Amino acid sequence: MSCSSDDNNSTQKEEEEETPTAVSKYIITATPTASEGVADYILTADELNQGIISTEGNGVEQDGTYRYYVTNNNKFFSLLYGQGNPGAVTTYELNEEGTLDKLSDFQSETVQAFAAVDNDILLIKISRNTESPYAYWYRLDTETSQFVAEGQINTQELANKENGELAFFSWITQVGDKIYLPYFTVKACCNDTFGTDYPDEANIAVYSYPEMELETVIHDDRTSSIGRYFVNGLTVDEKGDAYAFSSGVATTNGELSTTKPSSITRINQGETTFDESYLFNVEEAIGGKYVTTHMYLGSGKFLVHLGLSEEKGAYTTGKEFAIIDVYSETVTEVSGTPAVEDIVLVTARNNYVSEDGATAYVGITTETGSYVYNIDVATATATQGLEVQGGVITAISELEYVE
Repeated sequence: MSCSSDDNNSTQKEEEEETPTAVSKYIITATPTASEGVADYILTADELNQGIISTEGNGVEQDGTYRYYVTNNNKFFSLLYGQGNPGAVTTYELNEEGTLDKLSDFQSETVQAFAAVDNDILLIKISRNTESPYAYWYRLDTETSQFVAEGQINTQELANKENGELAFFSWITQVGDKIYLPYFTVKACCNDTFGTDYPDEANIAVYSYPEMELETVIHDDRTSSIGRYFVNGLTVDEKGDAYAFSSGVATTNGELSTTKPSSITRINQGETTFDESYLFNVEEAIGGKYVTTHMYLGSGKFLVHLGLSEEKGAYTTGKEFAIIDVYSETVTEVSGTPAVEDIVLVTARNNYVSEDGATAYVGITTETGSYVYNIDVATATATQGLEVQGGVITAISELEYVE
């Protein structure tokens, strides 16, 4: 018996010794406030609910302004928006000491949509030129940080409008093994380049992946377009159902022209049509407010930014927050955030949710500083957490190093 016990203890010790150690860090990007036209810094932190970090003398300075971020395959990708010119893509990963290693730094076309898809990042450069009505897609392998495929989409043919409007993709969402590209149509001419004569419709182009071959277009006229320029409007829950968020902000000749309120619709798992039985009118439920941005928390709950309906704008980010339950079709406004009039800027994208979905973390900057606010999902209550001194928070993420 004693021999058997020793063998068990020995095996247990070997298993304990073989258990890999992990190091994780929160990744905070911030734009320094000391001067204009400066690049973001990438900072690391051990926790988000308290403490202070600073851009002064810390972090990794980015090359160039207008940076955007995506995390996939435990790597952090920093993309430079080159405003029409090629921009740098820089890749980082966490090392065993908890600091960032630069893996690669290469040039890419400036893109207007990008998202993690499987172990890739799919990027799309979208034209607003009727003489060259093409969107170009690029597939970036995150293992090698190399582009492995590319192609083009004729957006005028996709839109299929009598007046020749172009399809403009708002964002990219992986739904099962397909790619869903919600789009709005734009004139791309006549001093109304982002205006449309079709403000009361929602469209999603469905593509195979990785081939990126068009399979079908999903259409709905119960809402306006899904998502907005550079803003995701489509997210998949654990059941495989896709929820589509419309802000209701389509314009024609510079004026709000849609008659549809900010609403949420649904595409059930395995379907390529909208569920006609589901339409959640958010403006009616919340009373004169509309959704500008959303982030999935899990179990059918979303953290959303809200703006006043009377102040709708195609590029506005709401400064109020709420938790929307798409299953029960309820909206609970978040308390504890700064007063709207005191907020200078909120992080519109690249906020973070804990693995268990219990806490959402958002960047909020006021005249007194930039902080990560911790929002308890169960109580819809926010508390001030980590302070970022000398900078304005632009993204919150997490990386892990596993030995």
